[in-house]
Amino acid sequence: MLVAGIPILLVIQQPDYGTAMVLIAIVVIMLFAGGLSYKYIIAAAVIVIVAMPLIYTYVLPEHAKGRIDVFLNPEMDPQGAGYNIIQAKLAVGSGQLWGMGLLQGNQTQLGYLPMKPTDFIFAVISEEMGFVISVLVVVLFVVLIVKGFYIAKGAKDSYGMIIATGVTAMYLAHFLENVGMNIGLMPITGIPLPFISYGGSAMLTNFIGLGILLGVNARRAKKMFE
Repeated sequence: MLVAGIPILLVIQQPDYGTAMVLIAIVVIMLFAGGLSYKYIIAAAVIVIVAMPLIYTYVLPEHAKGRIDVFLNPEMDPQGAGYNIIQAKLAVGSGQLWGMGLLQGNQTQLGYLPMKPTDFIFAVISEEMGFVISVLVVVLFVVLIVKGFYIAKGAKDSYGMIIATGVTAMYLAHFLENVGMNIGLMPITGIPLPFISYGGSAMLTNFIGLGILLGVNARRAKKMFE
């Protein structure tokens, strides 16, 4: 926890609470995979839930409180803090089954949807390519995540198992947060969609993680044929 806490605290100081929450989720999943009893995780979760009102009132800055308020009620500030999520949900719904066509989306091409290459890339896919392609994207991520945990389960040693679990947890947390915020199920944060959102450093990190997973799987395969 000390090793993980240092980068998490540095990220919080930026401040970037969305990335900090993703890091915490990754650490929790790795601890669970490493053998930590679920009782400790449940106890910690209960403490956090009980402390949430105090954290909201005395710890979070105003912009973070605003994001939570808007997440609970986007219509409270439709031209301000709630604008992004409203436009994203409009884009997702406008695509219907087969989409409006590449580069033909109203929200995306007329400038209503902000940050469309990064935070709201899933809304772009939904509007221009429709529900069918959006579901396909979700299915591909599910396959990737399930395969990642399968690799972790069959790792040659505990180190490989834990690191493969951490990489897969990174994909899982980013996927859930990005898609969730695009459809109004999660607060708006700057979390990219792995392998799809624009961004060189994020793309490089995702491919490094994929290489690590393949490396763990290769060692497992070597053990199988010895």
